[in-house]
Amino acid sequence: MKILILCTGNSCRSQMAHGFLQSFDKRLDVFSAGTEASGKLNHKAVEVMKEIGIDISHHTSDSVDLYLDQEWDYVITVCGGANENCPAFFGNVKHRLHIGFDDPSHAVGTAEFIESEYYRVRNEIKDGFWKFYVEQIKPQL
Repeated sequence: MKILILCTGNSCRSQMAHGFLQSFDKRLDVFSAGTEASGKLNHKAVEVMKEIGIDISHHTSDSVDLYLDQEWDYVITVCGGANENCPAFFGNVKHRLHIGFDDPSHAVGTAEFIESEYYRVRNEIKDGFWKFYVEQIKPQL
C-alpha cells in the first residue's frame, strides 16, 4: 500500500505522521512531501519522535512535485494549507483524506509551553494515524 502525507513545509507534522505510519506496519510504502517544502526537518519534531523510539532524522523534506505523476492508494493532508493548496492528482489517487493538526512550530510562549505543544501535537498525530491505520489500512492488508 502506497501512502503520501502532505503538509505545507514537510518539516514537522507530515514527518511525524510518516514516522508513525511506517512504525505501525513496515509493509506500508510511506512518503511525505510539502506544497512549499522547507528542505529541512524541524529539529524539535525529530527530537520528540526520537524520545519515543522513532527515528525520522533520515527523512528528507521534499516537494510534492516529485510525486505528482505517481499512483497512490492514499494522499493525506495534515494541515489546512496543504489541504487547500493540494495539487490535483488526476486519476492517480484512490483515496484523498484530510487529517488536520495544529502546527507546533507556530506556538508562542515560554520554552516549556512550546515544548508541550510539540508533545501534544505528536500525541494527536499518533492517535489520529493509529485510528486511520486500524480502521482503513489494516482491513485491506
